[in-house]
Amino acid sequence: MGNSYAGQMRTTRFEEVLHNSIEASLRSNTVVPRPVFSQLYLETEQPLAHDGRTENDDEDDEDGSESNSPPIPYQMKPPPEGCCTTDGFCQAGRDLRLSSLASDPLDVPPGFMLVGVKSPSLPENLLVCAVDRRFLPDERGHNALLGFSGNCIGCGEKGFRYFTEFSNHINLKLSTQPKKQKHLKYHLYRNNQGVVVKGAPICWRGHGKRYMCCIWQLKWFPDLKCRPHTNAGPPKKRHKGWSPESSANSLPESSVKTPPSSSALSTLSVSSWTTTSLCSSILFSTSINTGHGPLPQLTGNVSEVLVSSLLQSCYLSSQTLPRVYQHYGPSPIQPLSTEMQILLTVYYLVQLGPDQVPLIEDLEQIFMRSWRESHLSEIRQYQQPQTPSQQPLTPSQLPWLAQLAASSCGEGVVVMGEQIGTLAQGIQQTFGRLMEGRLENTNYVVIIVTAPGQETQSCVVVTGKHQCRALAESMYSPSEGLKEINHQLSTNVAQELIHYCNSLGQGVSDCLFFTCTFVCAEQAINVGLSCPQMVIWIPCWIVRPIQLAVARKLLSHVCAIADSSTQNLDLGSFDRVSFLILVPPSELHGSFFIFHVILCELGGLDQEGVSQREAERYVVKMDQSAQARIDSLIQEAHSNSYTLYILVHDHAHWDINSGSCSGPDSSLGLVDQLLNSRQVRDAPNILILHVTSFPFALQTQYTRISPYNEIHWPSAFSNDVDLYHERTRYFGVSELLESTRSGSSLPLMRYDSSFESMASALEERFPKLHSAVIRTTVLIQHYCVALMAASGRIGGSHNLHKHTSVETMEIVQSLLTAAQQCPAHHGHMVLLRIPSLALAAWAHRRLSRVRRQLGLEESFEIILGNPNQALNIGQSFTDQIKTWLKIQDAAWVPRTYLELEALPCILILSGAEPLGESLPRSLKYCDLRVINCSYLQRTTLEQELGLAAYLVRAESRPPHNPGPGSDLLESDAEKLSSTDNEDEEGQENDPFPTQSTTSPNVQKGTTDTIQSPSQSQTQVQPQPPSQSFQYPQPQPLPSAQSRRQHSKSTSSGSLSPQASSPHLSCSWARGVSRPPSVLLPRALYDIITANDSSGLPRCTSFLPHMSVAWASSFRPLLSKMMTCTEQSLYYRQWTVPRSYHMDSSNCTEGRSDNFHPRRLLLSGPPQVGKTEAYLHFLGILSRMLIRLMEVDIYDEEDINYSGVQYHPPSASWPNPDIMKTMPFDYTIHDPKYDDISSVYSPGYKPSAEGNPVRQEDVYLRRRTSRIKLSKYAAYNTYHHCEQCHQYLGFNPRYQMYESTLHAFTFTHLLLGEEIQLYFIIPKSKEHYFSFSQPGGQLESMRLPLTSDWSPDCIKSPIFTPTTGRHEHGLFNLYHAMDGASHLHILVVKEYEMAVYKKYWPNHIMLVLPTVFNGAGIGAAHFLIKELSYHNLELERSRRLEGGGPAGDVWPFIILADDSCVMWNTVDLDARNGPVEHAVSLKQVLQHMEACPELAHYGLCGIRKWSSRNKQKEPFSKGHLHDFLLLNVDRSQNVQYDQNRFTCHDVDLTLRLHSAGLLVCRFNSFSVMKKQIAIGGYRTFIIKTKVDVEVGPSQYVCAPDSKHLFLATPAQLLLEKYLQHTSQKLFPLSTKNYTHPVLSVDCYLNLGPEVTVCFVSSRPHSFNISTAGLLFSGLLLCFADSFVTPGFLKKFSFLKGATLCVISADRSSLRQTVGRLELEEEWRFRLSDEFQTANAKEDRPLFFLTGKHI
Repeated sequence: MGNSYAGQMRTTRFEEVLHNSIEASLRSNTVVPRPVFSQLYLETEQPLAHDGRTENDDEDDEDGSESNSPPIPYQMKPPPEGCCTTDGFCQAGRDLRLSSLASDPLDVPPGFMLVGVKSPSLPENLLVCAVDRRFLPDERGHNALLGFSGNCIGCGEKGFRYFTEFSNHINLKLSTQPKKQKHLKYHLYRNNQGVVVKGAPICWRGHGKRYMCCIWQLKWFPDLKCRPHTNAGPPKKRHKGWSPESSANSLPESSVKTPPSSSALSTLSVSSWTTTSLCSSILFSTSINTGHGPLPQLTGNVSEVLVSSLLQSCYLSSQTLPRVYQHYGPSPIQPLSTEMQILLTVYYLVQLGPDQVPLIEDLEQIFMRSWRESHLSEIRQYQQPQTPSQQPLTPSQLPWLAQLAASSCGEGVVVMGEQIGTLAQGIQQTFGRLMEGRLENTNYVVIIVTAPGQETQSCVVVTGKHQCRALAESMYSPSEGLKEINHQLSTNVAQELIHYCNSLGQGVSDCLFFTCTFVCAEQAINVGLSCPQMVIWIPCWIVRPIQLAVARKLLSHVCAIADSSTQNLDLGSFDRVSFLILVPPSELHGSFFIFHVILCELGGLDQEGVSQREAERYVVKMDQSAQARIDSLIQEAHSNSYTLYILVHDHAHWDINSGSCSGPDSSLGLVDQLLNSRQVRDAPNILILHVTSFPFALQTQYTRISPYNEIHWPSAFSNDVDLYHERTRYFGVSELLESTRSGSSLPLMRYDSSFESMASALEERFPKLHSAVIRTTVLIQHYCVALMAASGRIGGSHNLHKHTSVETMEIVQSLLTAAQQCPAHHGHMVLLRIPSLALAAWAHRRLSRVRRQLGLEESFEIILGNPNQALNIGQSFTDQIKTWLKIQDAAWVPRTYLELEALPCILILSGAEPLGESLPRSLKYCDLRVINCSYLQRTTLEQELGLAAYLVRAESRPPHNPGPGSDLLESDAEKLSSTDNEDEEGQENDPFPTQSTTSPNVQKGTTDTIQSPSQSQTQVQPQPPSQSFQYPQPQPLPSAQSRRQHSKSTSSGSLSPQASSPHLSCSWARGVSRPPSVLLPRALYDIITANDSSGLPRCTSFLPHMSVAWASSFRPLLSKMMTCTEQSLYYRQWTVPRSYHMDSSNCTEGRSDNFHPRRLLLSGPPQVGKTEAYLHFLGILSRMLIRLMEVDIYDEEDINYSGVQYHPPSASWPNPDIMKTMPFDYTIHDPKYDDISSVYSPGYKPSAEGNPVRQEDVYLRRRTSRIKLSKYAAYNTYHHCEQCHQYLGFNPRYQMYESTLHAFTFTHLLLGEEIQLYFIIPKSKEHYFSFSQPGGQLESMRLPLTSDWSPDCIKSPIFTPTTGRHEHGLFNLYHAMDGASHLHILVVKEYEMAVYKKYWPNHIMLVLPTVFNGAGIGAAHFLIKELSYHNLELERSRRLEGGGPAGDVWPFIILADDSCVMWNTVDLDARNGPVEHAVSLKQVLQHMEACPELAHYGLCGIRKWSSRNKQKEPFSKGHLHDFLLLNVDRSQNVQYDQNRFTCHDVDLTLRLHSAGLLVCRFNSFSVMKKQIAIGGYRTFIIKTKVDVEVGPSQYVCAPDSKHLFLATPAQLLLEKYLQHTSQKLFPLSTKNYTHPVLSVDCYLNLGPEVTVCFVSSRPHSFNISTAGLLFSGLLLCFADSFVTPGFLKKFSFLKGATLCVISADRSSLRQTVGRLELEEEWRFRLSDEFQTANAKEDRPLFFLTGKHI
C-alpha cells in the first residue's frame, strides 16, 4: 500500500483554473474537459522556480531507493490453502504467460489496457494483466493516479484495488515490497497479425522538459540483455474520482497499444542509425553518438536508446586525407588530431542556440576550416611544414579546455572528463544525473576519456528535448516518416491531440450555426451586376526569346553530338522526330504536360492541331504502365531506323533509384529500369533529354551525362541589362531572400512566431507524436479558428484571435474579402503544403466541415491536391470558371491548377515532394509551415521553395541588384531580381510599393503572357517580340472557334479569365503581379536566411540530394562566383552516388567516365519555362531534320539567253556535223558570273542596265531553293547510313583507314621542271592502279578501253579539286552512282592532306606539290589535265607492251565541283510538258559516255539546274562550268592557266573553241549545286602584313615601293585589281559594248561594265571577225612568241585607248614592249608602270599602261 504521499498545489489561483475549465467546457462539445482538481494537482506543465528546478523537485522517492541503505526485506502473505502457486499462473490456476496468451482472445474492459508484469522467477517471460489506464503514467512519466486497479486476465477476477493483493494473486513471489512502478514494465498490444506482443516500456518517472537524450555512436550491439533495476519511484499521492472519460491528457487505448515502431521516439529504422537498448531504470528515450572509441555494450529496454554513427563518420571522414595531401611536399600533412576534433565539437555545441539542432555539415566545415588554417603554408606553397608556434593539444589538456569552453554557456553543454575511466562509466554517470534531474537545463553531455597510455575516446549524449526529437525524426527516411504519420493516424495515437485542440476555439461556433444559411442567402441576393464581363483571350503560343535561346542551345548540343568524330548520332539519316515525355505518376502533372503539348501543337511535328486523345500518346506517367509504352517505343525504334526518338525525362530528379533496389510493386527505380536498359542505351536512334530544376543528383562522379551535354538556363539580365528583351524578371528563391534583407517592408518570406510557440508547447505535451502531426493539427486548428473569427458569424469572435496567429488571420481574411468584394467573385489561391497524404486528407475534411458549419460553401473552394487523383472541384465553382472562360462544353472540368486562375480557394498540396506542378498567377500565399525540416538537402529545400516562383514583368520600375547571398541558390548562373507590385491593399505584405496604376503583365510558372486586367477594354492581341533570328518561328494556334471545335475539352487550357477594364474592388486584378508570400517553419527560415563563410546561403553547402554522399570532407565550399557549369563540375568531383542510386553501377574499371553519348541534361529554376523551351526544341529539331533532308540549291535562271533550235527536242545525242555548223555562243549564261566582263560577239546586244556590281561574298546571297534530297544525292561527311559503311572504309577485307602514300613524277615543259605528285591510295582501291610489283613503285592509273562497257561501271575517272571543305564537300558518291564502280580522286593541297585523310579514309587523294599551297583553282585543273594526259600516254605504252591497240584507251576524265549534289534529266513524255526528275550520276555519265563519236569532242558538260529554265535546244555550244567531261587527248595542246584564281573555265573554253575543238553541253541533263558557305576555291582572303584595311586600288603600287605589305599571291592581286578598277584603267571601255577591250590569248575579268573581245594569236585559230571594229583598249598578258607586231596591226583602236601589258618582271615587260614595237602607236610614261603590292620574295607581277596615239 505505501503510496500515501501528499501532492502540492500549484501556485495558479483556484478561480483562474475554475474559469478556464468552465470556458473549455463551453467551447467543446465532444470531449469532457478535465476537472479543476486534476488541473491543480496533475498539470504536466511544471513551472520553473528561480533556481531552474520544478516546484516539486524536492519530492523524495518513497522507499529511499536513491540512498545507499539496503532494501527492506519483505515477507509475502501465504497463499490460501488449495490455491495454485506455480510461477506464471494465477492462484486460480490460469496461465498468465505472454507466450501462452499471445494468440488468445483477451477481455479488456473499457478504460483498461494490457500490461506486461515482470516476475523475478520468470525473467525470460512476461505475465499479462489488465490495468486501469488512470493509474498508469503517460509517456513522460506523469498523470498517473496513485493506487492501483487491475483485473486478472487468466481467471477473469476483477476489482483488485491494491497492487500487493494483485501480486499475490498472480504469484509474483516477491522478496521486497510490491510496487507497481517496479513490476508493471511494458505496454502490450496486438500487432497486425493479431498477436499480443511487448510494446513500449511504461515510463514511471519524468523530469519536465528533459525526457530523452541522444548518444552519437558508430558501433552497436544487437545482443541485448535485460536486467532489473530498482531505481524507480512512483508518483506521490493517490487521487481518486478522476474518471478516464474526463481526462483530456490520458492516452486512448489504441495509442497505448502502439508498437515500438510506431512511436516517433521509440524505434527509428534507418541504415545510418542503429537502435539499441538501455537498462530498465532509464525512463528516457536516448540517442547516443560517439566520435572516438567503441561504445560499451548497452543492455535493457529495446526502445530507450538511439545510436547514431553520424558523428563518428564525420570524424573518420575528416581524418581521411585525400591522396593529393598524403604526401604533399617534402613531408606528409597531418589531419586534425583526435583532441582537436573533440575540442572543436565542444566549441560548436556551445555556440548553438537552445532551439538549434546540430548539423553535421556545419561541423565538417569547422573541421575543414581549422585544418586549412593550420596547414595554409604547406598547401599554398608546397613548403616544409613549419613547426607551429603553439604546442599541439595534449590529451591531458583536453578535458579542462573543453570544460572551460563549455562554461560559457552555463548548463547547456556539460563536459565529463575528469575522473572518468571509461565511456561506460561516463554514460552511467550521465544516466544517473538524468535520473536525478540534474541535467534539466542541459542539451549536450560530452564524455571524454583520456586514460594514460590509451587513445582518447569521446561520446556525445544529446539530452535536449527539442534536439532529441529532431535527431530522432531525422532517422526516418522520407517514406518511412510518412508511413509513421499514417500509422499514428490510423491507430488513433493522435486522437488525444486532436481532441485537445478541438477544445480551443471551435465550440463557440455551435450556437450560431443556424444563422449561416440566412447570411449566405442574403449575400447571394445582394451580389451586384456591375463587375466587368469576363472575356476569352486565347494567346498565340509565342516562345519567349530566352526560351527560344535555350531551345537553340539544345539543338546546338544535339548537332555537336552528331558532328563529333565518334559517330554516335547520325542526324543525316533521320527524316522525322518522334518523342515521348516521361513525367512522375501524378494526375495533375500529366495533365499539365498534355496541356502544353497541345499548345505547342506537338512542336509542329505532325499536324496543325491535335485533340486531347491524340496528345496523350506523347505523355507517359512513370508508373507500372510505363513499361509497355517504353517497350513499344523500343520496338518501334528498332524497326524505324530513319526516325529519331527523343525520350524527355521531365522532373528528372524525382526517381533516381536503382532498379535493382526497388520492389516489384514499387514505381521507384522504374526510370533506371527503362532509360538505362541496354535496349535504350544501345539504340542509335534514341536520344534522352533529362529536364529538371535540381540537377545535383545527376551530377556525380559516376554520372551518365557528359558535362559537355549539360544545358543551363541562361541569365536574362546582365548588369541590369535585359539580354533577351522580354521585359520579364524571374522571381525565385534568391529574390525571396532579398526581400528578407530589404528592411523597408514586410518580407515576402517569413515565419510565424505565434504558430511556432504553440506547436512547440504541444510537442512538449505530446512527445510521442510525430512533429508533422502536431504542427498540422495546430495549423488546421488555426485556420478553423481564423475562419470562425473572419466570418463574423460567431458571437464574441474577437476572443478567438488569441487561439490563432496574426499570419493565419491575414490569410483567411484576404481569402474571404477578395471574393466578397469582387462582383465577379474573383479571388486568391492559398497554397497549404502538407506532404502526408493522410494528414492532407484529414485537413481537407476538417476545413470542409468548418466551412460547411459556417455556411461558406459558396465563398471559397477547398481543394485536395493529391498527385494520385484528378482535381475534384465543386460543381458551382466549375460553373463559375466556365462562365469566366465562356466554355460551352457541359462535360468540361478543370484538369490543371493553371485553370483555377482567379478562383478563391485553399489548395492543400500533398505528396512527399512537389512534382513540378505549375500554379496560377492568383496564388497569393504559399503556406509551408508544416513541411519537414529533418531532411536538409539542397534539392528538398529548393523544390519546396520553388512553389512560389514567379515571372514578373519588369517595365514599370528599374531592377535592383540582388543582395549578398542571393547567388547560386537555384540552378541559375546569375539570379534575377524581383520588380514591381502595385495595389494599396495589403501593403504590409508587399515589399514593392506601387509605382503606377497600371497592372503589368505577369507570367506565373510556365503559363503564357496574359493581357492585364487593368488594360483598356479593347482586346489587344499580343504581338510576337521583335526578333532577328533566322530560325523559323512557331506557327500560331488556330482561332478560338476552330480550336474549340477540334477539342472542346482542352480548349480552355490556353484560356485565362480577364477583366476588360480595371475595377478597384477586384483584389485579384490589382494583385495579379505580386509574387506570393511564403511562410516557413522557424528552423528552416533560420537555415535558409543564414550565410556560410563564402557568403552564399547556408543551404547551398548541404548535401545536394539524399541519394548521393560527399566523396570527401576535404572539399571546398561553393563560391559566389561559380556559374552553373562550375557548380556541375563541383558536384561531379565531390559527390558519389549511394548504393541505391541508379548511377552507382555506372563505373567502368580503368575509366574516369562512362558517359552515355546520346544523353542531355537541361536544368533551370522552377517555373521558369523549361517545358516550352524543350517543346520548341523538339519542333525546331524536327524542322532541322526535314532541312537535313533538304539542301539549298542555287536556283538562278540563265542570264543573257536567247536560244535557237538546231536539234530536235527528242535527240538523245548531239550530231557532230550539226555541232560544227552551230555558232559558238560567246555569251556567258551562268548566273554566278553575272558580275564579270561579258565576252564580245557580233550580233549580241547587252541589256541597258548592264550587270550589277556585287561584293566578294556574292555567292552567299544568291537565289536558292530548298530541295529535298533524292535517293541519288551526293553527301558530305555527316552522312553515315548502313549502305555507305563499306564505301567509307568499313570493308571487312581491309583494315580501316589503311592506305599507302605513292610518289608520281612527270615533266612538263610549261613548268620547266619535274613535277612530283603524291597519291594516297587505300588498300581497297589499289586495283585501280598498276605498280611495278605488288607494293612497289606506282606506274600509272589504269584506264579502260573505249570499247569496254559494263552496266555497273563508269569508265571516266572523276577528279574533284577541293579546299577547306573536308567536312562539307560532297565526296560521298555511293548513292549518286547507284552502286556503280567508279574511280573518284580528291585533289587536295599538301597542307590539307591530313585532315582530308582523316575524314575520308577510303578515298583516293592526289596531293598537289607544296608550291601550289597558295595557288588557285587554275593550278589544280592544270595539274589534273596534264597528269591525265601523261597517264594516258603511260597507259597506251602499257597496252602496247601487252600487245593491245594504243589508241583505244579511254581518253576522258571528269572534272567535278565539290558542291554538286544531285542530277536531273528532262522527261519529254510528261503529260503537262517537259518535266525534270532526279536521276543518278551513273545514268548521266553512262549516257554521255555512250554518245556516238564522242571522241570528236574536246569538252562536254551539262547545264546548271534552274526551276525557271526554258531551255528547248537539247544541245548547245558555249561556255561550260562545274561539271565537265574533258577529252585530254584532243585538248592536249590547250592547257588550263595554272596561275588563275577566277574565270579559268571561261578562259579555257574560249581557247578550246579558238583551237577548233568541239564543245557541247547536254541540256537534257542538269546538275544541282548545293550552297556551301564554307571553304571552296572562290573564298579569297587578301592577307596583309600589317593590321590595316586595304581596298582594290591598293593591290598595286609603284615598282620598287618600300611599302609592300600584302602577303597574297600576285596573280590574285592582279585579277582583283583589274576586276574592281578597270573603269579607271580603261575609261573608254566603261559601258561601251561596241568598243570592247581586245584581249589576246587570254580572258581576264575587267568588271561587269567592260566588254572583252577574245582573240587567239595561234595559227589556224578560229576568231570572230573584227573588221571595222574599233577597240577601246588592248590587254596583253604574258604575250608569247605567237603575238607579233604584224598580228597587232590587224586591229584598230580608238584614240586614247588604253594599253595594258602584263609580265612576270620588269625586264620581260620592257622586252615585250620592244619586241612588239608598241612605242610606235602607244604613248608611255614612267608613272604608268606598276607592280602588285607584295614582297619581292613573293614574285610580284608588273604591268605597264599606255595611251593610243
